Amino acid sequence: MAKGEQKASARLYYEIVDGKIKLKNKKCPKCGSVMAHHMKPRERWSCGRCGYTEFAGKSKA
Repeated sequence: MAKGEQKASARLYYEIVDGKIKLKNKKCPKCGSVMAHHMKPRERWSCGRCGYTEFAGKSKA
């Protein structure tokens, strides 16, 4: 790990709703892994395991 970096904590990925633990990010419909949320250059959700990608918002076409 580089100098000044910190490990990600559980509070970034999970939240407590009505006394139950809930995952903040989406799960991949193909493989079931947790998907990453990217904001730039276009907002999208992508899976690092299988490569599945969902684009959010309006399409250009």
